[in-house]
Amino acid sequence: MRDKRAPVALDAAIEQFLAHQRTFGRNYRTAEYILRALQRFVARLGASDLSASIFERWCKAQRHLSPTTRYGWQLLVRKLCLFRERNEPGCFVPDPSNFARPQPHPPPVIVTRSQIAALLRAADELAPSPYNPLRPAAIRIAIILLYTAGLRRGEVVRLLLGDIDARHGVLHIRQSKFHKSRWVPLSRDAIRELRCYLRRRLRKPYDLQPSAPLLCNASHCYGHRGWHAYSGASLRQELSTLFERAGVCDANGRRPRVQDMRHSFAVEALSRCYRAGGDVQTHLPKLALYMGHVSIVSTAHYLHFVPEVAALASARFSRRFSHIID
Repeated sequence: MRDKRAPVALDAAIEQFLAHQRTFGRNYRTAEYILRALQRFVARLGASDLSASIFERWCKAQRHLSPTTRYGWQLLVRKLCLFRERNEPGCFVPDPSNFARPQPHPPPVIVTRSQIAALLRAADELAPSPYNPLRPAAIRIAIILLYTAGLRRGEVVRLLLGDIDARHGVLHIRQSKFHKSRWVPLSRDAIRELRCYLRRRLRKPYDLQPSAPLLCNASHCYGHRGWHAYSGASLRQELSTLFERAGVCDANGRRPRVQDMRHSFAVEALSRCYRAGGDVQTHLPKLALYMGHVSIVSTAHYLHFVPEVAALASARFSRRFSHIID
């Protein structure tokens, strides 16, 4: 039964705001979770609507979260209120000067080739289980796709058997970030690894339907029946365990995150271009297209001034222009 004290005006504003955002192709699932939580918070207090004092209490209730997360949540609520203000000029709009101060993200840990080799050895040593007999093979191919194709974690776990063209070595990445789809050709080594995995994956009793997940996780456990895809959280946990087991870290002892594999892919792609003597400016739009970015502005986020790339760039500059410098 609906709570009689529920803030009806706020409920309607949230519905309209979510519907408006989704007309632009955004799924807004996380945003909906946050706004529904705010909705319940206001209802529990018996308030008729969101106000400055209610918003302040809600912000204090989120103090267990990081400042960056709190800032994102507060910014989302302000965005909702600004949308609502178009039709309700007198509604409450939070003052951003009182928001939490976001902290800069730590720089990524660039994973080297030797560390990838150590990760693959650690993956091969994983113990399969009755519920997850493909665990070593599935984690191995996940590492390879993350590092050699620069896929996002969500793109890997959402891959279906029907998305795989093993003959030509191409992946179909469907409706990824910003609802874009793309085709991703793989390297020869990655194709060989993928075919090796598929020889095990495409057997009974595993689900062989085109709609079945590439990475099988579990069967007949936790109340589920049938073969299921890895979740993003479960893949992250598996890889975090491997990073520790294989001793993968940077000079400061920091372990990489799963998304750091995508950073590592971009840095390695740029390094290969320098080593091959290619035109970096021509290469960047191709790299952006491969990674599923709209422009090289997004790709630049992944290209960091690491010592190896700096040395390669300096060496190229020296070869071409050192004769004009006294």
